[in-house]
Amino acid sequence: MTKRRKTAPPVEELEILESHLAVTLTPVTPSKEIAQRLKARIQMPARSKIALRLGDWRKLFLVFGGVLSGMMLLITVARALYYFTGRRSLT
Repeated sequence: MTKRRKTAPPVEELEILESHLAVTLTPVTPSKEIAQRLKARIQMPARSKIALRLGDWRKLFLVFGGVLSGMMLLITVARALYYFTGRRSLT
């Protein structure tokens, strides 16, 4: 196992690293075609569509209930594993 340094590196090392990264990581501009395709794919829905989705309360309730049920199941499994592994380490 390696030992980690508990103190921050000296300022000189950070400056050397920053200058090396500044030379290595040069900015790249994407082509106009890629930017246009991304703009076409990523669109913010209109306010009416957002309101319509929130207005569908049955579906929203189903999704919310599913998320809570999944979280409860995950917590139950984690507690059971902790309980069983904790018992083995004590004996």
